[in-house]
Amino acid sequence: MSFLPKPKFHHPSLACNALGYTRRDYEGAISTLCAGCGHDSISAAIVRACFELDLPPHRIAKLSGIGCSSKTPTYFLGNAHGFNAVHGRMPSVLTGASLANRDLIYLGVSGDGDSASIGLGQFAHAMRRGVNMTYIVENNGVYGLTKGQFSATSDKGAKSKGGATNKDEAIDLAGMALQLGASFVARSFSGDKAQLVPLIKAALTHKGAAFIDVISPCVTFNNHQGSTKSFDYVREHNEAVNFLDVITGRAEITADYQPGTVEVVRQHDGSLLRLRKLDENDYDPRDHAAACAFLEARKAQGEIVTGLLYVEPGAEEMHGLLGTSATPLNSLGDDKLCPGSAALEKLNASLR
Repeated sequence: MSFLPKPKFHHPSLACNALGYTRRDYEGAISTLCAGCGHDSISAAIVRACFELDLPPHRIAKLSGIGCSSKTPTYFLGNAHGFNAVHGRMPSVLTGASLANRDLIYLGVSGDGDSASIGLGQFAHAMRRGVNMTYIVENNGVYGLTKGQFSATSDKGAKSKGGATNKDEAIDLAGMALQLGASFVARSFSGDKAQLVPLIKAALTHKGAAFIDVISPCVTFNNHQGSTKSFDYVREHNEAVNFLDVITGRAEITADYQPGTVEVVRQHDGSLLRLRKLDENDYDPRDHAAACAFLEARKAQGEIVTGLLYVEPGAEEMHGLLGTSATPLNSLGDDKLCPGSAALEKLNASLR
């Protein structure tokens, strides 16, 4: 059952991070998803990213909606704050939580049905408002809980397991995030942990709306010939524009990626994104217009572009735009939250 925790036995020689936690301290309950589900690989990547960033689990708030993907927060960060919202409503619940307590690290997990259908409006407003969050969509192109119907992100011409062909155009959530004003946009593949883990680490350290679209094949309903979300199809059509390392203020975190030119981008908190661009691409992730054009051009060629698509290091997030209190609202006393009738009269007068 999903509520059963993993055994707490730790090998005495397990590596610890700077906080003294092992990777096991970032895990959750035992997964009840289908064996081989790409979502479990994403959960493992989140665990590794949080462990390597030395994030205190109790300072993380994980929120989700409804769907296979929205079940996954049960399977990681068991000691974090958690809230499972109704279908498509995760972004507004997370926005409210962030307004009440800006000191937490917010991680929203959703799916292509949860974000691209019933929650499309909520997704749009979270991006344009610059909510300080990491928004991960676990994108498998089907409704896995209701037996594999096409979702809104399923590509036109893709075939279902039952042989039906999708006749509708797909919604590109990464492209939408770019258009809506997200200041960090990336796409990855659940089967490419070497790329996915650094992207999640970069998103978690980014100040602003950080969005990652992760292609995550459904092994039960969408991993067959004719699917454009299968493991084989994504591997054959993957166009990686860059790879990155994340360098925090404490220690350098490196990985053995393909050679190419190196470009360093500094983020708000002082962490650095070290981008390794492939030799055949002259791709600048800080050029918004070029990122949009590149995404569309490669899509027309049938390629799935992965990597860091766009980053705006100096973007303002929601609290800065609204000028909210530096002290979280849930920490303010009654004298600040309820200043009295005189303050209300002054406010009303200023609006007349």
